[in-house]
Amino acid sequence: MSIPLDLARTLAVVVEEGTLDAAARRLHITPSAVSQRLRTLEDRVGRVVLVRSKPVRTTEAGDAVVRLARQLALLEHDALTAIGAEGGATASLPLAVNADSLATWFLPPLARVAAAHAVVFDLHRDDQDFTAGLLESGTVMAAVTSREAPVAGCRVRPLGILRYEPVATVGFAARWFAGGADAEALAKAPLVDFDRRDDLQTQWLARRGVVAGDPPRHRVPASQDFATAIELGLGWGLLPGFQSAPGLEAGTLVRLADDAIDVPLYWQQWNLTSPLLDLVAEEVVSEGRRRLAGA
Repeated sequence: MSIPLDLARTLAVVVEEGTLDAAARRLHITPSAVSQRLRTLEDRVGRVVLVRSKPVRTTEAGDAVVRLARQLALLEHDALTAIGAEGGATASLPLAVNADSLATWFLPPLARVAAAHAVVFDLHRDDQDFTAGLLESGTVMAAVTSREAPVAGCRVRPLGILRYEPVATVGFAARWFAGGADAEALAKAPLVDFDRRDDLQTQWLARRGVVAGDPPRHRVPASQDFATAIELGLGWGLLPGFQSAPGLEAGTLVRLADDAIDVPLYWQQWNLTSPLLDLVAEEVVSEGRRRLAGA
C-alpha cells in the first residue's frame, strides 16, 4: 500500500485551514472534490483520518498522514534548493513556542532565516508544558518545550533556563505586603495568571506555604499584556527577567522575594535530514543559549 502524495497534502491543507470549504478555496477545487479526496485517502489506508468537526481534527491515523505530507513538502523544498531550481515554492514551517519566549527572544532567529531563505513560519503558541504534544500529533515540526525526554521520532537540544521572578509595583507591594510577602499576605493579595493552565504563581505560593485558600486571580492570556497588568498594579506575578529587568532598574517594580522559578527549555524537532529545518534549529538554539540563563 502507498499513500498518494496529493491526497496526503489535501488532508494537511484541510487541517491547516480548519474546514473543508477553506481548504477548497486554497486548493482551487470544490468542497465536494476535497471531500472525495479524503474519502479516497481513507479507503486507501483503511482508517478514518479526519473528524468532520468545526474546526476539523485528525485521528491518530490522520496525524501520521499529515506528518508525512509535511515531511515530504520540506524535503521537496530542500531538493529544489539543492539543485538551484528557479521559482520553487516557499517552504512553510509550523513551529510551537511558549508565549514568553515568543514575546522576548524567539523571533529574531526566525527573521534571520527568513531574510535569506524562501520560508514562512506558522507559529503555534502554547504553554511550554504542552508544546511537545503538538509535535506528537504532527501539528508542528519543531517546538520550544520544557520536556527533556524526546518525543518519538524527534531529537532534543537544550536551550537554557527561563528564570521567572516574583514582582509587583511599589504601590501594590506597599498596600498588600507592608509586613513582607508572608503566607498570610499572599493568601489575600490579588495575583495575575496567564490562563487557567498557568501554574507558575501557584507553584511559587506553595513554596511560601500558601496551601489553603485561593487568592483573587486576574487572567491575562498574552505575554506582553500579562506584564503590563503587573506593571499597572492589578496584581503580583512571576515575570521572565527579560520583562522584569526594566521595571526593577527604574524602581517601578520590586521583587517580593529572591527565590525565582527556573524553567529549563529545550528545542525538539523531527528527526529528519533537512538543511532548512537544521538551519532554523541552529539559529534558535544559538539565540536561546545567548539569551537564556544557564546556557
